[in-house]
Amino acid sequence: MTLARLDFDPSGFANLMERCTHEPTWLRELRSEAWQRFEQMPWPNRRDEEWMRTDIRLFNLKKYHWSPETSVAASSLPLARLDVGVELAGRIATIDGITVLSELEDSVQGQGVFFGTLQQALIAHPAMVQRHLFRSAFDASVDRFAALHQAMCTGGTVLYVPRNVSVALPFHIQTVLSDGGSDLSHLLIVLEDGASATVLYESCGTHVDGDGWHNGAMELVIGDRAKLSFVNLQDWGNKTWHFAHQKAIVGQDAQLQWTLGALGGRLAKVNQHVELRGRGAHCQVNGTMFTQDQQHLSYHTLQHHMAPQTTSDFLYKTALQDQSHTVWRGMIRVDKVAQRTDGYQRNDNLLLSNTSRADSIPGLEIEADDVRCTHGSTSGRVDEEQVFYCLNRGFTRQEAIRAIVTGFFQQIFDRIELESVREALGIAIATRVRQYE
Repeated sequence: MTLARLDFDPSGFANLMERCTHEPTWLRELRSEAWQRFEQMPWPNRRDEEWMRTDIRLFNLKKYHWSPETSVAASSLPLARLDVGVELAGRIATIDGITVLSELEDSVQGQGVFFGTLQQALIAHPAMVQRHLFRSAFDASVDRFAALHQAMCTGGTVLYVPRNVSVALPFHIQTVLSDGGSDLSHLLIVLEDGASATVLYESCGTHVDGDGWHNGAMELVIGDRAKLSFVNLQDWGNKTWHFAHQKAIVGQDAQLQWTLGALGGRLAKVNQHVELRGRGAHCQVNGTMFTQDQQHLSYHTLQHHMAPQTTSDFLYKTALQDQSHTVWRGMIRVDKVAQRTDGYQRNDNLLLSNTSRADSIPGLEIEADDVRCTHGSTSGRVDEEQVFYCLNRGFTRQEAIRAIVTGFFQQIFDRIELESVREALGIAIATRVRQYE
């Protein structure tokens, strides 16, 4: 059945279900349950604690539609940044949730690795997908955006690495929005016990000032003794609305390094959670945000320690200019059984104008009695003594500010293992710095 578009209303959901008759019964049931939640739940508003600093009254769902076809050819994809000079194990690119490019090295496929679309995964690994999709690291009852995502998720990418398989080369995923497009795609990464992989994920628009709506989700499932390095660069068009639920499950003695760069979008509201479920699990999350004009980026992070001897290290750094606004709300939660926990979180904000604003809200919820948990936050303007020092060495004022901003983020850059990622983030941030007021 070919449809020109699907509206996000009851008729659109009915048409989607008719179109997805090839899907297994369990998935169609999950869709129906989520749609019922969506119809019953109200939109988030500023009376809710989580949304009180984020105003979405100007968001109009009726403005956006989903089409099963895209008019943008794979040859016109925007240039990717994270894979420059990097040999890849595989590559996938999507436009408005529709896969337009998919590649996987034969040697990697020969190890039993799957890297492809959600529909392909339902055929190749049905039991694995049923066990994890919308179950391991996603909750459709969180809010109306999550319910709508599960109900009308129309595309996605799946990476599955079998037990004890180590993939040395990184995988690259590029998610693109056309001007005015919609994307409700899902990312599912499953590393079985003892597996390891690196994933470079970047999202952008076909136009710098492009409009669009992204309502996505990520499920990262990291088995016992497994290791995942995950890089996520978000650089949507300047008029894009971005909502996402991102969650990682980390098993016993497993390791996760999650690096985030948030640059684009008109408004972004992202929940980024990590659950340390196995004894000895470890995660390091590195976040960089740079905002300008009237952007509003809101990131809520949770480090949930659910087992003994787990460690977490969250570091977010933000630079703001013009009238932009960021919200970081971080929480370390330690369950009663999670003794010998070591949790750390920090958010530093650099204000590059008198009209920018950074809300930083760290928090602790600790039920165990043998832990070490610390948090902190700083906000400030550029040190004029540092500017004066640079000016006396031949820098222009803008060059001086650019150097200071780069130095501000250097602590994050030093944590990143891949040179291509360090350079991409550094260049993206440096080119945004304007004359400091």
